[in-house]
Amino acid sequence: MHSPLEATACWIVEPGRAELRTGTLPPPGDGEARVRALHSAVSRGTEGLVFRGEVPASEHERMRAPFQAGDFPGPVKYGYASVGVVEAGPPDWAGRTVFCLHPHQDRYVVPIEALHAVPGGVPAGRAVLAANMETALNAVWDAAPRPGDRVAVVGAGVVGLLVAWLVARMPGCEVEVVDTQAARAPVARALGAAFSLPAGARADADLVVHASGHGEGLATALSLAGFEATVLELSWYGRRAVSLPLGQAFHARRLRLVSSQVGHVATAQRARWNHRRRMALALALLADPVLDRLITDTAPFSELPAVLARLAAGPSDTLCQRIDHPCTPSTSATTS
Repeated sequence: MHSPLEATACWIVEPGRAELRTGTLPPPGDGEARVRALHSAVSRGTEGLVFRGEVPASEHERMRAPFQAGDFPGPVKYGYASVGVVEAGPPDWAGRTVFCLHPHQDRYVVPIEALHAVPGGVPAGRAVLAANMETALNAVWDAAPRPGDRVAVVGAGVVGLLVAWLVARMPGCEVEVVDTQAARAPVARALGAAFSLPAGARADADLVVHASGHGEGLATALSLAGFEATVLELSWYGRRAVSLPLGQAFHARRLRLVSSQVGHVATAQRARWNHRRRMALALALLADPVLDRLITDTAPFSELPAVLARLAAGPSDTLCQRIDHPCTPSTSATTS
């Protein structure tokens, strides 16, 4: 007979404290697969809000991750960037490297339709950027830059830098990344964009994308926008209130402040694209090795609770924090 297989997951027990918990994993049923995790990634902005207990009560349902367990503010199992190998399930999926919007867990069972095959040219360790790339891709669709546009991206986090990379590949576009951390300049330049501190940023942009996660950054974004330009807001602030300078030249320049969020496919694409097609494109775009520059920190799964506490505590040099899972073979097939 088959003995139960254990799985270990990271739980936010209460705001400000996480721990690893072990439970029993059910065998995969019809149309399901068991995945052994290789890597996962911490989404610093969203997971920081969750770790600190800053998800507003009004957003508890909308903020649920696809395979979240528990409820906000905790205990809750949260996360949405896992890459692993299918070790049990339909034969045509066996051994395939896959991406799944699953919390941090060393093994899990999910429906096949929740898995996205990682293309052969994309290493598993880089594929953890897929959720960030999907967000950036949707933002570019929402922003609709045109060839030749001068584009400012305020906030040199992972999503902001991916937006800059995507737009910089458009013919004639001039992209400037604006951030308070000068250390982000080499990464921005490697991705094809210029870099500036806020005080030296070029004004009169045709399009501004804000992704810093701070109200001050959004104020900077508004100040950089040219006449009748669009400012696309990608940051999510949780319970924090943001004060904006909507006096001054905001109305005279007829600025447009537009939100973007990955939960819905961008309006212009929605008639022809679904989430699965969008994720397939996001994964394919990760074939460029330059994107490895975004993965600045790695840690073993055993250290994830401490990593979450460190990242939620305040500013750091970390861009993408990757979590590496131990490579342990399945022991579920023992017999007696």
